[in-house]
Amino acid sequence: MRSLIISILLFSSSAHAENSYSRILEGITPNSITIIGETHKRPEAIQFFQSLITGYTQQNKCLTVALEIASSQQSLLDQIVLGKATVADIEIAPAIDHPPFRTLINDLAEMRKHNDCLKLIAIDAGLELKTNRDEWMAIKLAEQVGQAPIMALLGSLHTLKKVDWNPTITKKEPYVAEILASEGHDIKTYPQHWTERTCNTRYRLIPADQPEAVELLNNNLFALLNASKPKAGINIIDGIILWKC
Repeated sequence: MRSLIISILLFSSSAHAENSYSRILEGITPNSITIIGETHKRPEAIQFFQSLITGYTQQNKCLTVALEIASSQQSLLDQIVLGKATVADIEIAPAIDHPPFRTLINDLAEMRKHNDCLKLIAIDAGLELKTNRDEWMAIKLAEQVGQAPIMALLGSLHTLKKVDWNPTITKKEPYVAEILASEGHDIKTYPQHWTERTCNTRYRLIPADQPEAVELLNNNLFALLNASKPKAGINIIDGIILWKC
């Protein structure tokens, strides 16, 4: 795990990165939920998420970490922490599963063995539950809200706190962040974006009130949706983590 943190700091050791990192950490407060969005199977997205966890828990503060794993796997996750199962035993959706993600689970399980203040939860619906995934994940996250803040790693679309769907869509299904925001929860979201597939050597946080954030939202996440493109990023996300070469 230490090597992952070192690598993140090495390729992100700029004033932009340090400020971005600190700004996100400062927003992780009691009763809050912070969602870091990812494009699945990007190792650096995992590394960045893990570095935030380490940075926060090193302050001797409690934290609940939520992952996009079926909640039916929670007992197995607990068994991994106890050393009675391995990460090879856990079932992960193929679209999400990749070696760095399993390494993350293993590292978090090891951290949990030495830190009773760290909690690891699986929040996805899974195929066996005939329910909307976002509704289910929002419920599972809301159940954990308390003195220990929550950090979740989810696909970037789940970070959208507001979507104005096309009126022709009869069944509008809000994402996790929008459900939680509508319930009054203190939620902060940061999707990640890459300028190119291979551009992963440094990052910076673009605040939601910057024109660049709106442009990135419209050209990427909202380009995937049958919805109106927003004119501002505020109230939709808190910032975008932009990876560049």
